[in-house]
Amino acid sequence: MVAILLGLAVTPVIAGSDRLPIGAFSTLGKGGETVDGWRVTELPSVESARIERVRENGAGVVAIAANNAASSLVRDITWDLSAYPNLLWRWRVSRVISAGDVTVKSGDDFAARLYVTFDVPAERLSLFDRTKLKIARWIYGDDVPAAAICYVWGNREPVGTNVWSAYTDRVRVIVLRNADDDVGNWVDERRNVAEDYRQAFGEQPARPNGVVIAADTDQTGESVTAWFGDISAAF
Repeated sequence: MVAILLGLAVTPVIAGSDRLPIGAFSTLGKGGETVDGWRVTELPSVESARIERVRENGAGVVAIAANNAASSLVRDITWDLSAYPNLLWRWRVSRVISAGDVTVKSGDDFAARLYVTFDVPAERLSLFDRTKLKIARWIYGDDVPAAAICYVWGNREPVGTNVWSAYTDRVRVIVLRNADDDVGNWVDERRNVAEDYRQAFGEQPARPNGVVIAADTDQTGESVTAWFGDISAAF
């Protein structure tokens, strides 16, 4: 399990090209645990994953190593999905989580995750959802997102599996890769976030307010390293 607690200060992005940089990791130097514009979030009473800037083939990437641990990097950012509906990124994993199972809380660990979170207006939420969100924010703070799409590198789940999180029906989990897909190799992804939101929540997409990358093994006690390359929004 990995927390997706986002800060209240969200950076609006205005750009005139067909590509909107979100994580320009390729420009990073080697060494260090901080990434400009991103911040680390951790879970109470859970060991922290190791986050590190590294270089591969002359380009900077972010490595997240989890050993019975969980941490995430958060970029508080908002953009216009009608102008930039797609999200592009590169990722690689050292292995999959052998005991991972997207359908149960005890298996809610993934070799790599990428979330897009959304600022859903309160009037769009049912009374039940507003109540649950209020309780979650009372426990974890006002920055718990109202909705999220979570793209994962799964285990044995078929690619294309699209289900609610084992923890909440405000997070839709979509399996993009599994144990049969290029483990150890870099893979390029492109997702139409706007369409994924429509299919998940049955309404026009709310405005994004963050992107989160993570690796977590705190449920299964396993070990994994995930690497993330550049992330951008695109038309």
